[in-house]
Amino acid sequence: MQDIQEIFNRIQKNKSKQKDMKQMYKDALVSSSEYQETQEKLKTIHEKKKQLEHTIKEQFSHELTELEDLKIDIASDMELMSDIAMTKMMKGETVEVIDEYENEYEPVFSVRFKKAK
Repeated sequence: MQDIQEIFNRIQKNKSKQKDMKQMYKDALVSSSEYQETQEKLKTIHEKKKQLEHTIKEQFSHELTELEDLKIDIASDMELMSDIAMTKMMKGETVEVIDEYENEYEPVFSVRFKKAK
């Protein structure tokens, strides 16, 4: 089994290399005049798109408010479902749910690392 520190160091090294390669790519794009012209055209089209979206949003303000409420409800229920699943797993119980098409779902847990203070 590999040492976790070795793997972490390899990830950090690869992230650094990835960052350098992305910067080289961005520099190449900036130096291309055709790319710059296309960016300007794209900016103009994007502004027109935003204007159209704004007009339509005004027409659908009630529906968009309802959509935001649904988004909040779903996030709240997802958190509640996660809490219940974690509690059941800690008790040694089996956790699964079934959708309307008889598909079974089981919980998936993951571990992430964040920088310590």
